[in-house]
Amino acid sequence: MTTLSESRLAPAWATLRARKRTALIPYLTAGYPSTEASLAALRAADEVADILEVGVPFSDPLADGPTIQRSTFDALGQGMTLAGTLALIERARLSKPVVVFSYLNPIMRYGTDRFLRDADALGVAGVLLTDLPAGSDPAIESAIQASPLDLIRLVAPTTRPERLAAVVRGAQGFVYLVARLGVTGATAFLAEGLAESIAQVRRATPLPLAVGFGISTPTQARTIAGQADGVVVGSALVDVLGTRGVEAARDFLGSLREALDARTATR
Repeated sequence: MTTLSESRLAPAWATLRARKRTALIPYLTAGYPSTEASLAALRAADEVADILEVGVPFSDPLADGPTIQRSTFDALGQGMTLAGTLALIERARLSKPVVVFSYLNPIMRYGTDRFLRDADALGVAGVLLTDLPAGSDPAIESAIQASPLDLIRLVAPTTRPERLAAVVRGAQGFVYLVARLGVTGATAFLAEGLAESIAQVRRATPLPLAVGFGISTPTQARTIAGQADGVVVGSALVDVLGTRGVEAARDFLGSLREALDARTATR
């Protein structure tokens, strides 16, 4: 099983800790709003991000809200696939660690071993499967855990302590705490009880903790930065990219970076 010291994400987290910096982790749907715009957006995000999440379009994205669903259906309509996602990552030549964010079905159709081999060849750092709860498919989980890719675990804010212990036991790279119940999507307010959820995960694992789902403003990002190791921003970024273009997405990410760095400066 891959250890933290062998993880491709470990150097990034070590640098962040040394600089007392909170990770900015943008999520972008592969192939949206077009392949070329997606490529440009990934490269723009790479300039300010610490870790990048690249979403694989899937026809039944149950965990995603309207914004991500629209982006994934649009990308699918233009022919984007898991193979295309990997090709996009290869073309982008990104300098920051990449986590592939996917549902299980595209991985299984592509072939789990083939995916792990091809992603490894590209230097992909990890994979996050939204519909693979801990213990649901030991064979696939073990295959990922034994590969050079980290198996990133999602944790819900309602996870009971005994279940949380089981979830984080096999986690690698970092733990992704869902900031609120429901599907992805930008929200005006952070969920009540989020601080306690963060504290609960902290007690359960020494892995870095990133928080996502619903974070959409620099103010929200700065609030999370005071509690977690990383902030994931997806729907708000995808919305800006789709409606206003790559340069606006770059500016939005810049505002998030400034907010996170301002929080660091006040610690």
